[in-house]
Amino acid sequence: MRKRYEDLETDDGRVVRYFRHSNGGGMVAKGARVADDAYVADGTWVDPGAQVEPGAHLGRYCWVEPGAVVSEGAQLGTHVHVGRNAVVGRSAKLGTRAEVGARARLQDGVVVAPEASVAEGADVERRGYPPHVLAA
Repeated sequence: MRKRYEDLETDDGRVVRYFRHSNGGGMVAKGARVADDAYVADGTWVDPGAQVEPGAHLGRYCWVEPGAVVSEGAQLGTHVHVGRNAVVGRSAKLGTRAEVGARARLQDGVVVAPEASVAEGADVERRGYPPHVLAA
């Protein structure tokens, strides 16, 4: 039987308790806000103060740092890192091993390619048409 929670000690000696999310089994820190219908895959960690909104999907082995927001309907591939106080917009899609720097802002619908990095403090806007829309 798996443990329902884990306690981790931070570099400054504080102990943070993480609980398994009911939808996916990922670890959510006490003090984080994660919607019940968000999917947080096993092996993913959501730190204190982070927020994951309804319909978001976090793949395996992601890390969402304190203060970060993963907005409604956003999809994170595997091994994605969302830095401290970064915001991933609604319905944004982040490919496998994508990195979002601290305080970066990804606007709604942005697509980040696998293994791409978004610089710390960057403001990324969606350009052109999303992949499923054809121009007439």
